[in-house]
Amino acid sequence: MLETGNLHAYYGKSHILHGVDITVGAGEIVSLVGRNGVGRSTTVKTIMGQVSATGSIRFKGEEILGLKPFMIACKGVGYVPESRDVFPTLSVEKNLLLGVKSRKKSRWGLDDIFRMFPRMQERRNVPAGVLSGGEQQMLTLGRTLMGDPDLILIDEPTEGLAPMVVAQVGEYLQEMKAQNISVLLVEQKLDIALKISQRIYVMGHGAIAFAGTPAELHDNQDVRKEWLEV
Repeated sequence: MLETGNLHAYYGKSHILHGVDITVGAGEIVSLVGRNGVGRSTTVKTIMGQVSATGSIRFKGEEILGLKPFMIACKGVGYVPESRDVFPTLSVEKNLLLGVKSRKKSRWGLDDIFRMFPRMQERRNVPAGVLSGGEQQMLTLGRTLMGDPDLILIDEPTEGLAPMVVAQVGEYLQEMKAQNISVLLVEQKLDIALKISQRIYVMGHGAIAFAGTPAELHDNQDVRKEWLEV
């Protein structure tokens, strides 16, 4: 589904990513974990075409490095930024409808989003700006699904959320996987990454320091101590 090869990314003259190789298979949840500032968010922004880069990014076998973000989105890549970026003065329903990318029939309509996120149906006429953090996260995930993506890049979806809501987010991601949507998850909470992922990458200093299964990372105390623990 997604494959990056020798990916280098830059903010001006600052060299942020150093040869990142990541793959995400069809219907797979893959987590990218690591401490703050190591390049995790830059990785998903680069895949989405928001950061200058060299190397290769292939989606469904097609090279997408160098394409504009809207072109990448139209090819079937969804993006949920850490900032969530809801339109605060628009209602929940209008925010969701803004996620639609074409007039072709989508796998996801309003009824599907309301089934997955019942709270959104309850709040459908409420301005998005008054929603709680957890509700805004549901709204952003729902809006992305309305674009009918095959792959979703999700940046820190549990940041600032209560433990009960964090568990709900994990359930939502599992539901996406059940619908054969691939997920690349940037996450700092190791417990949720270990629980829901099929594979995990650990990033350090702009490069991949570890790649393996959750069980392999759980058993690798050296990697966790050097790259994850405070």
